[in-house]
Amino acid sequence: MNSHQEVSLQCPLLPHRQSICDISVIIVNWNTRELLHNCLESIYKQTNQVRCEVIVVDNGSTDNSCEMVQVKFPQTVLIQNKENKGFSAGCNDGIRQTNGRYFLLLNSDTIIVDDAISLLVYYMDNKQ
Repeated sequence: MNSHQEVSLQCPLLPHRQSICDISVIIVNWNTRELLHNCLESIYKQTNQVRCEVIVVDNGSTDNSCEMVQVKFPQTVLIQNKENKGFSAGCNDGIRQTNGRYFLLLNSDTIIVDDAISLLVYYMDNKQ
């Protein structure tokens, strides 16, 4: 993969926005603390070749999911909704906060392996 230049890149889906990272990963959560922990851990361990931001949208969880994110993954952008707005509305809340050229919606039960997010960005950058 190519090394990254420090330039502002235009987001193909939101052309009015200048991107500061390659990909924004958005996870909508509702009471899946342990699954979310494993998902975040895998993202941070397995995303090595691209600039990635992670956004968790919590839909009013009561299982201390937000506290876990704040303590164990402070680099994560956390959006705390007071109520369960549903998956689609949560995705929209996260997308509005993205800074990436691309965004990826993940469920909290996803485990990233083999630098899959970096490979996804590489594929998108090189598609014909």
